[in-house]
Amino acid sequence: MISNRLLRAVSLALAFSVPTVVLAFVVRVGWPPVADADASAISWATDVTRARPTLRDALLVGQELLEPRWLILGFAILCVVVWRAAGLGRRALWAGGTVLVAWGAANLAKLAVERARPVVQDAVTQAPGYSFPSGHATNATAVAAAAVILLWPLLGRRGRSLAVAAAVVLVLVTGADRVLLGVHYPSDVVGGVLLAAALVAGSAIGYLSEPHKVPGSRSVAHPS
Repeated sequence: MISNRLLRAVSLALAFSVPTVVLAFVVRVGWPPVADADASAISWATDVTRARPTLRDALLVGQELLEPRWLILGFAILCVVVWRAAGLGRRALWAGGTVLVAWGAANLAKLAVERARPVVQDAVTQAPGYSFPSGHATNATAVAAAAVILLWPLLGRRGRSLAVAAAVVLVLVTGADRVLLGVHYPSDVVGGVLLAAALVAGSAIGYLSEPHKVPGSRSVAHPS
C-alpha cells in the first residue's frame, strides 16, 4: 500500500533527522564552542578568498550554478529521462518528490532557527535570508543522494562508484563554496547535509523497500 510506504518513509526520515534537530538547537541557543568555531572558520575562509581574486570569481560562478532552482530543474529532467527510458516511474517519482521535500524542509528550518547570516568585515558577497541550514548544501546533498539511488539499478559496478564519487564531490564543492564566500557558517552546511541525508535515507528505506512474506519466515524487506 502506498499509504503504508509513505508512513514508513516519513517515520524513518523523522527518526534520522534527530542529529539535525540537535544541531539546530545548539545553533539557536548560540552554544559558545560551536559559535566560536564558526566565527573563526568564517574569518579564515573569507581571508583566503579575498586574497585570491581568481578563486573568488570561481566561487561566485559556482554559487550561481549551484542555485537550488538549477539543480532541481536538472534533476527533474533526469527523473523524466529515467522514467521514460528505463520505466522506473515509481523510483523517479520518489526521487523528485524527495528532493522537493528536502528543499521545503530546509526553508521551514530556516524560519524555525532564524539564524542571521555571518557578519564579515569587507564581505566577499552578500546573501539574503536566514543562515541555518544552508539551502545550497541541503539541495545539493538531496539531489546527489537521490540521483545515486535513482540510477543505482541502471549502473554497473564502475558506474556506481563514479556516481557515488560525483555525489560526494558535488556536496563538498557546494559546502566549500558557501563557507569560502562567507555566506554560511560551517555548521549551516553540516546542518543542510545532515537534513538532506536524513530525508533521502529515511524515505528511500521506507518507500522504496516494501516487506513481503517469505513462506515459513517473518516479513522481510527488499528494494524496489
